Amino acid sequence: MRIYAVTPIHVDVEELARRQARYAALAPPGVEVVLHDIGPAAPRALDTDAQVRASEALVIEALKGAPYDFDALLPDCVLDPGVAHLAGTLPVPVFGLLRLSLGWSVLTGRKSAAVARNKAIADEIVARAAVYGWSAELLGVAVLDLDVHAIADDARWADALGGVVGTLATSGARDVINGCSAVDLPDGMDLPARVVDPTALALRLIGAGR
Repeated sequence: MRIYAVTPIHVDVEELARRQARYAALAPPGVEVVLHDIGPAAPRALDTDAQVRASEALVIEALKGAPYDFDALLPDCVLDPGVAHLAGTLPVPVFGLLRLSLGWSVLTGRKSAAVARNKAIADEIVARAAVYGWSAELLGVAVLDLDVHAIADDARWADALGGVVGTLATSGARDVINGCSAVDLPDGMDLPARVVDPTALALRLIGAGR
């Protein structure tokens, strides 16, 4: 299965290559993700609701214009921009990282929470969960207060994450969805709830179901 993916923000060549390498490392046998930058008209960060909305419109446009030789489409974003809008309207599936990862927690009966880089992203995760009908299963979204450069800084992200997972676990969360598609977390983090890499989990589910 070949999946056409597009970034939600405009990234430089180095960041695009880092994200592509991450997909290559995480994709199971038989699944290939080909990542494309959304282009310079897009925001360079999702820090405000206006940027989230602008990104979503551009992702929808990009996915509608994807080449026909791909088996599925994927926004490279845990906010699932365009997924609900495009579902069932195109000849190939449109996968959503949040839809798959949160959906797995719902199907397995595990209460979930999430973390997000900033409030705009946190608010959109809550809104997406409501669209999917899973508001009751998402116990909350903690804000890490990180800038966009922290996405590629594994240690900085992990430090911020470690400070909030305990609070989310106390609220009843067994799964904590890491609210970014492109963050690599260090192995061996000893935390009181399972931290879910939404990209890794989504790719495993896609591979199992293809």
